[in-house]
Amino acid sequence: MRKAWLFFTFIFQFFACWLFAQKYNTPDQLNQLRPFQDSLKRLGLQMVNNQSDVERKNANYQFIRTLVGALKVPNSYAFNFDSVKTISNLRSPDNKFRIMTWFVLNEDGSYRFYGAVQLNTGNKLALFPLEDYSPFLKNPADSVTDYRKWYGAEYYKIVQVNASTPYYVLLGWKGNTVKSTKKIIEALWFKDGKPVFGLPVFTTGTTTHQRVVFEYNRQASMLLRHVPEQNLIVFDHLSPPDSKMKGQLSMYGPDLTYDGFKLINGKWVLKENLDMRNIPAPSDIDIPDPKQQAVKDRNQIKVRKN
Repeated sequence: MRKAWLFFTFIFQFFACWLFAQKYNTPDQLNQLRPFQDSLKRLGLQMVNNQSDVERKNANYQFIRTLVGALKVPNSYAFNFDSVKTISNLRSPDNKFRIMTWFVLNEDGSYRFYGAVQLNTGNKLALFPLEDYSPFLKNPADSVTDYRKWYGAEYYKIVQVNASTPYYVLLGWKGNTVKSTKKIIEALWFKDGKPVFGLPVFTTGTTTHQRVVFEYNRQASMLLRHVPEQNLIVFDHLSPPDSKMKGQLSMYGPDLTYDGFKLINGKWVLKENLDMRNIPAPSDIDIPDPKQQAVKDRNQIKVRKN
């Protein structure tokens, strides 16, 4: 029964998005946007799969210019760019904005993130480019930033929270170094129509944070997902393989226990040692680790070449 309900929910959402695009994109606008989409698809594959660091970055710069050009087309907000699989393109549940994020792998194994927030304003373009400021944020868990000092990540889930100050929670993947990976729980809200990142809504004991950052071994895989049925964000508890490695986050990994943040009165309160038997199966599939997907795509291209 639940699977059938999820299937019909998916069909309804897909059909609604299709109707939205048909209603607001005229044939002329569609004809303008489709060539942009084809170029973005090609450039996206290049910035993920090219072996050369310089070629990946050049493709990314062209991608950014092409995306901005596409978004300048009237009513571009209604266009989904469905065939551009190398970026995350999320719309807020209330359809007030969408956030597009992606990454480029650096030569040293680190990552730089890119993105933009586009408001749903009809013909007039309201776009905020996100500038990755990660290396300069010394205390990201307790920093409030604007779109020009963004703690970069590729987001895969957006949750709307109706509190006294309405805001959105973003779950994201954040490749870090050759040794460790990060995932984050981000808070996004708007002030004077502009996006702000960070809000003191994540409570752990007597401490409240602006966002939550997890760091763990690059070879490990960490669960982080939203459970809407329980107003819960559940995640793997991370710990070192040996007590002597405590504090060496690049050695941390899941220890088969689970914690979570429960939404209570507009804030997310830490709940430890969750019983996963009471957690329903995910209603949607989290995106794969982008790093692993990039390797998979690159290997597929090698096979085709051979």
